[in-house]
Amino acid sequence: MKKVAVVYWSGTGNTEAMANAVKQGAGAGAELFTASEFGPDDVSKYDAFAFGCPAMGSEQLEDGEFEPMFDSVKNSLSGKSVALFGSYGWGSGDWMRTWEEDCLAAGVILACDSVICNDAPDDEAIQACKALGAALV
Repeated sequence: MKKVAVVYWSGTGNTEAMANAVKQGAGAGAELFTASEFGPDDVSKYDAFAFGCPAMGSEQLEDGEFEPMFDSVKNSLSGKSVALFGSYGWGSGDWMRTWEEDCLAAGVILACDSVICNDAPDDEAIQACKALGAALV
């Protein structure tokens, strides 16, 4: 059974709801972490990773906790299976495309299409998050 780390930051609960669905889809080997609970020393303990962060400001990652954590682990993720997810309240999803490009530049293997949703995840977004989790195992 693959061990999957589901790591997220959520300000309103929308990305947290998505993270819970990803964990459910990934099954018994998945563990849930907030961005402040995960760091470089944790990477070696897992086979695959799902990272979730909402769009903030001018379509960027949350920069107080999530982005510093992700920057500290991304080079350790080279060659690993990773999936990305998050919610946004405005814009067109540019933050996710930028984040995907950043991952690919660091040698990260994106296991499946990223999942984004506008505001709170609806049933379709929750199902997509479960499928994202399942794609990691």
